[in-house]
Amino acid sequence: MQEPQARIAALLRDADDILITTHANPDGDAIGSLGAMGHVLATLGKRFCLCNVSGVPSHLSWVPLPGQVYTSFDELPFQPRLAIVLDCGDEKRPGEALRAPLADLPSINIDHHQGNPLFGTVDNWVEPQRAATGEMVAEIALALGQPLAGALGECLYLALVSDTGSFSFGNTSARVLSLAAEIVGNGLDVAALTERHDNQWSFARMQLWGRLMQEMRLAFDGTVAISVIPDALIESCGARRADLEGWASQMRKVRGVRVSVMVRGNGPEGSKVSLRSTGSDDVRAVAARFGGGGHRNAAGVEMPLPPEEASRQVVAALGEQLGLDGDGASLYV
Repeated sequence: MQEPQARIAALLRDADDILITTHANPDGDAIGSLGAMGHVLATLGKRFCLCNVSGVPSHLSWVPLPGQVYTSFDELPFQPRLAIVLDCGDEKRPGEALRAPLADLPSINIDHHQGNPLFGTVDNWVEPQRAATGEMVAEIALALGQPLAGALGECLYLALVSDTGSFSFGNTSARVLSLAAEIVGNGLDVAALTERHDNQWSFARMQLWGRLMQEMRLAFDGTVAISVIPDALIESCGARRADLEGWASQMRKVRGVRVSVMVRGNGPEGSKVSLRSTGSDDVRAVAARFGGGGHRNAAGVEMPLPPEEASRQVVAALGEQLGLDGDGASLYV
């Protein structure tokens, strides 16, 4: 049987007029994969366009993308004949504005989330054991004989460091490290990329995190860290929702914390919940109770509840799912 990267490489050789998209509110893996796939197609001489309904976060504005990132289907410079959907756990993740246009396009689905429903109509390459979608794009580039160098290498390295916590999470496989080593061996300036990636915080973001540290709460004898973040708090610091990137993982740095729960507003009466854990603590199973998904140690869900109530329900479910000792409900009395 043909390897999936070779199969998709063959499809890309024959395709043209391609739309590349990824999930709304993109992280480093999403933007890195988006850019990397664009560079792969550019090397093949294909006409392509990049689209993300949220645009590029300001802290990732330095990424060497191969073209403009459009934020709506109507803006695209041509009518695509194929869509490549990256790092999306289901067909809703690219955003509501793209849902109908994507449904009308032949699509290739490349993803590493558990529970992906294989929504691609041309091909599906879904491997939850892969650390990042960028890892999979790297395999496609190699299958096409393209060196992991230059702007392509930068995009791929960003994707790898983002979803492995700079090679510190349990998903950091030997293959991830070998791909990173190949990129570095091809000339990547790791120090320069790290400076752009890690040391570009706005003062507003730093102030926001200071407030979040002050207001973080603990439950279940200190094993669960909880952060409920009203939009008013973000606005009071002059920050933006994108400045919350990484906070859910940061909470786990507190000694004794096994699971972190970050809840922010999402529309007039909704909430977006992010869950992080390590080892055998399966937060994806908790997110799935409420219709969400993700990975064992990093999951999320959108809930039609105000943040405090969403937090209450998720924390209670965590206690049941993980058999945590102590009291979680007392935080909400």
